[in-house]
Amino acid sequence: MRLSLPPALDALRRPLRDLRISVTDRCNLRCAYCMPREVFGRDFVFLRHADLLSFEEIVRVARQGVALGVRKIRLSGGEPLLRRGIERLVEMLAGLRDEAGRPIELAMTTNGVLLAKKAQALKEAGLARLNISLDALDETVFQRMSGGGAPLAAVLEGIAAGQAAGLAPLKVSAVVKRGVNESEILPLVRYFRHTGVIVRFIEFMDVGTSNAWRLDDMVPADEILARVNQEFPLCPLAPRHAGEVAKRWQFADGGGEIGVIASVTQAFCHGCSRLRLSTDGKLYTCLFASDGADLRTLLRDGENGENDESDARLRQCIARVWAGRTDRYSQLRRAASERPARRIEMSYIGG
Repeated sequence: MRLSLPPALDALRRPLRDLRISVTDRCNLRCAYCMPREVFGRDFVFLRHADLLSFEEIVRVARQGVALGVRKIRLSGGEPLLRRGIERLVEMLAGLRDEAGRPIELAMTTNGVLLAKKAQALKEAGLARLNISLDALDETVFQRMSGGGAPLAAVLEGIAAGQAAGLAPLKVSAVVKRGVNESEILPLVRYFRHTGVIVRFIEFMDVGTSNAWRLDDMVPADEILARVNQEFPLCPLAPRHAGEVAKRWQFADGGGEIGVIASVTQAFCHGCSRLRLSTDGKLYTCLFASDGADLRTLLRDGENGENDESDARLRQCIARVWAGRTDRYSQLRRAASERPARRIEMSYIGG
């Protein structure tokens, strides 16, 4: 029997609509803004497999999230395609339905390196959409941004495989860092225009504490748009839904669209509807959070096998965490940066 509950609202009256699930803390790249090699080197200790939530545990949490209003689930990492059997988790999550019997939108963020071999299987398992990280089309710049580990060609092959499998609309996301890859803005636009791929540019953010973030390294969204608009005139597009984080623009000549995510210069905390589940079962209410609520212990309590009573306890815990949510880090960034605190790394919580 499906639950029909009033939508969960946080302390600022924001509804719960999105659940981001990190399925692994490991990655095959070392992007400077996420897992810099200087920190995540050969001696870095990653989580043991036993510490990760099982697929069944992930689905239990997701099911209760859906009961509380979640309508979109995104799998991330680390690099989610490194999690063995990820297609089976996709298939399990694709079976979730809301109170009206409609399927939940299921998406994934990946660096694309392993995608060419997995795209078709992911589509057949029920994945709807893909977001692929790609910060440059110049091989040298790509290697500098990604920290090495794979050739650019592997990512481009993955993008082509995703399109061929029908994982659309496929989005390519580029984090723009001044002095490193702002020269790649226009090449990315030129390459993906008229292909159906949507390029989204992301302001370099102060996620975690290991990426040596400085405000001077951030290229503002307005500057990015000005560069694109000078060569390809743009027209604004209306948001598709409340809480959409990317501002969308279409090419005036009909060549497609781009998006910008301006967390630093144009904070969108007021509409944020995202809850995050870490690899080891902690629930976080913000990408910039320091602490999370432990769900793994609740899931693995010997008296909490999967049944109506234990599911109700799990649902109540998730609802309680969301109801107490007051996060709006990006709106308060200046004050927060003056009182720096430890923040969870993006590779652990998912981007």
